Amino acid sequence: MGQKVNPNGMRLGINKDWKSKWYASKNDFADTLLNDIKIREYLFKKLKDGAVAKIGVERNNKRTNVKISTARPGVVIGQGGKEIENLRAELKKLTGEDVYVQIVEVKNPDMNAQLVADSIASQIENRASFRNAQKRAINNTLKAGAKGIKTKVSGRLGGAEIARSEGYTKGTVPLHTLRADIDYATSEADTTYGKIGVKVWIYKGEILGVPDVTEESNDRNDRRRNNNNNRRDNRERREVKGGNDHVDAKES
Repeated sequence: MGQKVNPNGMRLGINKDWKSKWYASKNDFADTLLNDIKIREYLFKKLKDGAVAKIGVERNNKRTNVKISTARPGVVIGQGGKEIENLRAELKKLTGEDVYVQIVEVKNPDMNAQLVADSIASQIENRASFRNAQKRAINNTLKAGAKGIKTKVSGRLGGAEIARSEGYTKGTVPLHTLRADIDYATSEADTTYGKIGVKVWIYKGEILGVPDVTEESNDRNDRRRNNNNNRRDNRERREVKGGNDHVDAKES
């Protein structure tokens, strides 16, 4: 049975970008990476009710920039920006670095795979049917403009003794097409009978500006056909010329 590669990692450098952007020497790399992990773990735990979709980290010589993408910026910022100041102080204490926090609003939460996965996990934790939670998320995402969505939940579904997986797919989700804009995310639901894993794939359409593979293939075939024809014509001309030279030699 074929295994599915992570769509985000597969498309890095093509139509997906890195969540962390910095350079560190060989001696400092491990500590810098650990600080990234600490920042993300702290923020996801602290802002659990803030509908956080993504946390980006950028570093330069002077400071660390943390970009928080959220569907509820008011909850993260707080009244008068009080929460932002608290986050800066806590992150500086945690990492020992000067941290600048930037908030970016997610305009369409139903088109964000992380928020959709978190929503399904939250409903399962609140004892909703895992099937209804997936179907509700699929309908909302397609209404929001997605071209396709795939969901999958795994674990002791419904409190069953044996763990299993169930999922739904609606629309088109081309996992092999590199120019396809696939948003992929995972989440976990903590239930009384164990953890339930949630995976979500959302297909938003093809990235514009990428040449059509079909057109490239046709052009390649045309060029190959023309080259073959040219070689055949050259061979026939050489054969005709050789025959004429042979006839001239006999006459003389």
